[in-house]
Amino acid sequence: MLIAVSACGQTPQKPAESLGAVQLSAAETLQQSVKSTEGVSSYTAQLALDFSSPNEGAGKVKGSMVVHQKPQLASDVTLDTINVRGQDIPGGVRVILVGETAYIKVDMLNKLVGGGKPWIKLDLGQAGATAGVDVRQFIAQAQQMDLQSSVRLLTSSKDVTKVGTESVGGVDTTHYKGTFTVAEAVKLLTPEMQKRVEGQLTNVKDMKFDTWIDAQSLPRKVEMNGGAGDGTFKLTSLFTSFNEAAEVAAPAPDQVGDLPKGLNGVDTEQGAGTTGS
Repeated sequence: MLIAVSACGQTPQKPAESLGAVQLSAAETLQQSVKSTEGVSSYTAQLALDFSSPNEGAGKVKGSMVVHQKPQLASDVTLDTINVRGQDIPGGVRVILVGETAYIKVDMLNKLVGGGKPWIKLDLGQAGATAGVDVRQFIAQAQQMDLQSSVRLLTSSKDVTKVGTESVGGVDTTHYKGTFTVAEAVKLLTPEMQKRVEGQLTNVKDMKFDTWIDAQSLPRKVEMNGGAGDGTFKLTSLFTSFNEAAEVAAPAPDQVGDLPKGLNGVDTEQGAGTTGS
């Protein structure tokens, strides 16, 4: 059930910036949105990242994610499109995180292992080193903009303004836009999240954003545009459901293997044949 701002059954729904007779400013609406996200135990989202830099060239990442924040942190991230410098990663990437355990499914990695089992149980750093692709970077970019952190960053804005009302995925929302200084915004995140975004956002000075907030003060869409050095990026998170996400579970044990010891210089201490936890 969504976290309702007004009483259940009351019609019509009030816009995101109105709580009863109290008219909220744009900044107050963002603060209220952070409070509303605290009641969300799970959500689903679609993600799109476009980036460019003089050294790495242009690229894009698109996918979706299912996140459960309670009672145990778990996520299922599927990146259908990963293109860097005009080169695609065939089959994309899927990563399931359950507690401290990661399961990864990459066609390229599966071919290296021999194709015996579709899933491999290992840490993201090993996966990236073996496949020759920094998978950890892409997953971190997808995860760094979780629901609550996305909105919390925006609350540091000193110039947020209301644009108007728009429909996002069939849901009525109020559109806001503004800017924030990344160094100041990151200070509002939890220590754990600050570590996660280190190296991802900390080299960006200023950020432009647009956000669409529904009648329950929940963000339906967040867009962030920034520049790092001579490069640029745009990250779009479209939140499609709240507290309705399917459970995140580890793959079936007979579908999970380990990376053979010493493959491409990666030393795993787990013997082959270990199954999922």
